[in-house]
Amino acid sequence: MPDKLSRRDLLQAALALPLLQALPLSAQGRGLDRLAGAPGLAVGIDGTRLPAVHLSRQWSGETCRSRITNNGATAVRVKEVVLFDLSLDLPPSTPIYGESFQMLSQSGGTLGAPKDLGSYTDRKHYRIPMPDGVETYFGGMTLAAPAGKTHGLGFTSTHRFAGLFRLRPPASLQVVIDTEGLALDPGQSWDLETFTHTIGGSRDAVLGTIGDRLAATHARLPFNAPPTGWCSWYCFGPRVTAQNILDNLDVIAKQIPGLRYVQIDDGYQPAMGDWLETGAAFGGDIRKVLDAIKARGFEPAIWVAPFIAEENSNVFQRHKEWFVKDADGTPLRSDKVTFGGWRRGPWYVLDGTNPGVQAHLEHVFKTMRYEWGVTYFKLDANFWGAIHGGRFQNPRATRIEAYRRGMQAIGRGAGDAFILGCNHPIWPSAGLIHGSRSSNDIKRTWDRIKTTAQQNLLRNWQNGRLWWNDPDAICLSGELPEHEFLFHATAIYATGGMLLSGDDLATIPAPRMAMLKKLLPPTGVPAVFDDEQLRAGTMTLKTKRMLCLFNWDDQPADVTARLARPARVTDFWTGESLGRREGAVTIAAMPPHSARLLECVDA
Repeated sequence: MPDKLSRRDLLQAALALPLLQALPLSAQGRGLDRLAGAPGLAVGIDGTRLPAVHLSRQWSGETCRSRITNNGATAVRVKEVVLFDLSLDLPPSTPIYGESFQMLSQSGGTLGAPKDLGSYTDRKHYRIPMPDGVETYFGGMTLAAPAGKTHGLGFTSTHRFAGLFRLRPPASLQVVIDTEGLALDPGQSWDLETFTHTIGGSRDAVLGTIGDRLAATHARLPFNAPPTGWCSWYCFGPRVTAQNILDNLDVIAKQIPGLRYVQIDDGYQPAMGDWLETGAAFGGDIRKVLDAIKARGFEPAIWVAPFIAEENSNVFQRHKEWFVKDADGTPLRSDKVTFGGWRRGPWYVLDGTNPGVQAHLEHVFKTMRYEWGVTYFKLDANFWGAIHGGRFQNPRATRIEAYRRGMQAIGRGAGDAFILGCNHPIWPSAGLIHGSRSSNDIKRTWDRIKTTAQQNLLRNWQNGRLWWNDPDAICLSGELPEHEFLFHATAIYATGGMLLSGDDLATIPAPRMAMLKKLLPPTGVPAVFDDEQLRAGTMTLKTKRMLCLFNWDDQPADVTARLARPARVTDFWTGESLGRREGAVTIAAMPPHSARLLECVDA
């Protein structure tokens, strides 16, 4: 909240905000335990409070429903609503975790020393406006209070507005609804997004509760098991050829038919935005390649960036009225307000509130699904569908609504095909995608293997609850040491999510092919870790338990995983027996950058 609002302003505003129900049991004590009684208010676009706007909050158990009403005689523009303003009674050493607006970033550290866990942050890379000196998280966050009590705070709906948290280290926290400066007419009310505060014993437990409540509002799209397949990007990039696809299809059919989806990535289209048109790639006829995939008994999959277009694309040149506008009414060039795009940019953004755009998106995906036979869509650059700083055709729509309406049109066109969200806004995608990329792009370097593994495993709580997590491709070719490849493969296994190979399977070494085969099929069950250090996790399967042990460090380390019951323990990758173990399994002096995956059967 802007500095123009003093603590006195907040307290005065709080006196004017009647609670419609007695405070829940959690509203005892200090700090977070007094959440329900914390002050809140509506803020105008000039950063001052709006005294005519009334905020009501209704608690039911751990869930709060809120509404604002304009009791004044004139319309007002509401920049945001501060649902709760809190002074935290927690030590600066309290561990925290926060989600980001888009998938490429997370936050960790402590109340006194927060830190970014991703390289492409909301603030710096995507330039989402945020107050200085404040850490901002979106959707959900946790605080690990002393005595093993973890607080989870999260938004359990995402219909119109982004819900966020502003932490001013080390002791101030605000729970905020971004209303984007929209006009609230006299007598008009807005229902805000629902919010929950829950307490549990671990980060995963409270995030799981938040996820369950979010999924109850936005029902998860059904898809029985995590998809498996092969992706062209990490071996061929945008220069992929038809022969590259066919060579790998031949290997898949003969050696590893469990990879069901053969996905053509970026590079087939003549221009960003012209997804149905013929370019130079694949001899000018991508459908022949898709038909070849079907003819071998596999599922055709394709990459699409549905919300963006380059300036020279036909869709932009012919339909400039379809695009998000700048203040002067011309199409908004995305690099004016955010990252402009990673290839053939700066991009322009299709306006999901425009009925013409909705019809266009539905047509593109219906054509690909029912004429081209595509049964899996990797949607990329979805962040831009919820771009900030522009004007939509519908002036009363938010960027969340623009994104969700566009995605709903895509869903209508795609029919029964699998939809993967990538580079997407996380919370606003709830109920609209079958799969969710949970990390940055993989690279064949230790640093990227480590950081993507961390990002993926910290989001294990989402897998099988909101969607199937996509930990990005498994890449087993290159010059890395064997133990780093095993770390990578173990981290992928521990997600319990999707499995897509990113290697040229026509040239992959036989031992690495054997490793890839052992990852099939994915379990669908994510590992639950003892703590946020992600050193020891457990996967409870139908007939066994799997222990995942990781040494993230640059020096040898002993790593211990607890055993709930006595078990016979076997190394999953080598088949080596570790004998009967009871109470715990300790692997002494694990090499740097290494992992062990242990299969445990009750003794």
